[in-house]
Amino acid sequence: MTDKTEDMGTGSGKQARGAAGSVQSVDRAVSVLEILARHGEAGVTEIAEELAVHKSTAFRLLGVLEARGLVSQEQDRGKYYLGPGVLRLAGAAASRLDISQEGAPVCRELAEDAGETANIAVLDDDAAVNIMQARGSSSVTAQNWLGRRTPLHATSSGKTLLAHQPKSVQESALSRKLPRLTEHTITSPAELRAELKSVGKNGFAVARDELEIGLHAVAAPVRAHDGKVIGAISVSGPSYRLEEERLQEVAKRTMTAAQDLSRRMGYAY
Repeated sequence: MTDKTEDMGTGSGKQARGAAGSVQSVDRAVSVLEILARHGEAGVTEIAEELAVHKSTAFRLLGVLEARGLVSQEQDRGKYYLGPGVLRLAGAAASRLDISQEGAPVCRELAEDAGETANIAVLDDDAAVNIMQARGSSSVTAQNWLGRRTPLHATSSGKTLLAHQPKSVQESALSRKLPRLTEHTITSPAELRAELKSVGKNGFAVARDELEIGLHAVAAPVRAHDGKVIGAISVSGPSYRLEEERLQEVAKRTMTAAQDLSRRMGYAY
C-alpha cells in the first residue's frame, strides 16, 4: 500500500511539473512573438538573451513557431521575423473587435475616474458621431450626446479625428465653411490647421467654449491594430470644473484611457 501511494504521489508530481513546464513554454513562445513584434526581426542569440534562456531553448521555440507559420527566417542572415500565420490570427481577431463593445468598460472607468461625462466618437464624413457615453459622479447635466453628430472643428473629438486623417481629408474639411457656434469657435482654416498640428504633437485635443459656452472638453485618439486612428475618447464638463489646470490633468487620464482602448483594439504601443 505504501509503495502504491508513493508511486501515485510521484506520478502526480511529474504531471504537475509537466503542466508547469508546458505553461512556461507557452509563455516563452508568446514572449518570442512580442520580441519580434517590437524589434521587427531578431536572431536566436538576441531572443535567448531577452528571454534569459539558453540558445538551444530559444531555437526550439522558434522551430515550433516556424512550423506553425507564426515566424519566418531570412536564410541568408539567420534573422527571424513574424510570419504570415500571425497576420491570419490578427485579421481574425480584428474582425471581431468592435470599438463600442471594447470601449464600454474603458468609457465607464474614465467617467468614474474624471467624475465627468465620457464619450467615444467615430468619424462620419464631416462630423464626429458619439457611439458610447458614460456619466461620472460629478455630472449633473441630463444632456445626452449618444448618437449626436458634432462638428469636427468645434469639438475635442472632432479635432482629434481630423488631426489624424490624411492631408487630403484635412484640406477638404478646411475648404468648407466653418460655422461659428460661439464667439470662441475656430472659423479660420489657417488657425484650425495650426491647431490640428498641435493635436498631433501633443496627443490630445481641447475645446474650450467652442461648441457651447460653458462647456470644456478634451479628447485623445483610439487606434486599431494597424495604428490607424478609428475613434476618439473624450471627457467633457462645465468650464467652472474643467478649468485649465484640471483640464490638463484630465487630458492625461484621457490619453491613458485612449491607450488602454487602443490595446483592446489590438494596437501595441
